[in-house]
Amino acid sequence: MIETRDLTKAYGDLYALKSLDLKLDKGDVFGFIGPNGAGKTTTMRILATLLNPTVGEAYVCGYSIYTKPKEIRRVIGYMPDFFGVYDDMKVSEYLEFFAAAYRIKGPQRKKICDEVLDLVDLTYKRDALVTSLSRGMTQRLGLARVLLHDPQVLLLDEPASGLDPRARIEIRGLLKELRKMGKTIMISSHILPELADICNKIGIIERGVMQVNAEVSQVMKQVRRAPVLHVGVVGDGTAAARLLESHPLVASVDPQDGRIVVTLHEGTEDYSELPSLLIGAGHKLTLFKEDELNLESAFMALTKGITA
Repeated sequence: MIETRDLTKAYGDLYALKSLDLKLDKGDVFGFIGPNGAGKTTTMRILATLLNPTVGEAYVCGYSIYTKPKEIRRVIGYMPDFFGVYDDMKVSEYLEFFAAAYRIKGPQRKKICDEVLDLVDLTYKRDALVTSLSRGMTQRLGLARVLLHDPQVLLLDEPASGLDPRARIEIRGLLKELRKMGKTIMISSHILPELADICNKIGIIERGVMQVNAEVSQVMKQVRRAPVLHVGVVGDGTAAARLLESHPLVASVDPQDGRIVVTLHEGTEDYSELPSLLIGAGHKLTLFKEDELNLESAFMALTKGITA
């Protein structure tokens, strides 16, 4: 659905994007992560045919950005970080205006506008002025607008930017619905933990160069190959710590704040015998879980915060 080959955008000696190779299949939800100025928006603008690259090639749904820009615009929905709205229009009028621009006519136009309003949960605001909407509602209206022509590919640049916690949760739920509908989505965001819940693939870009491009689970493994366990037992955990420390799977044991932090040897996948070992020795477990590495930690470990 999306493919780039050696995609590069330079401004003199400054590279906003350098030799980007990317391939997304139908149904992929790709989280595009990077510091401000890393090249995320530049990439999306090129894919949306709003910006020409210096060198390289890009295809969207099989269409080249050079020879088929009109065809690409028919199959994508591009939502920039900040977009203009017509404040003196009602929500329904705003959507019907853009539906008319997509040449959706007659009763079909009203039907589609009603459907996307329902999808983004704004039906109750259909007669409200756009200027009266909150930031979160405006973002949902923006998503409704790009969905009017039922695009196959969505390019969403910071759709949750500046939203309060409730609005971010609502946007995340909407993105999950779009994923279920089979849309191919490229989404950039700085709210990293939420991307892990939405995306099946992520790309980490820094200074215009893609540093990581893989499945979310593979990225986590790349950052930390040694599992870390948190163990809690009733009473003094000294004996339990000693027992764990002597086990061949365990690399180190660190008692702290009433629990035991256990680091296993790199590559360990099955540690199911450890709780049985503790229970067999008479210890009552209050806690036994693996420390989950989140996307934010992975991002910090894999980047240096350098921009172009």
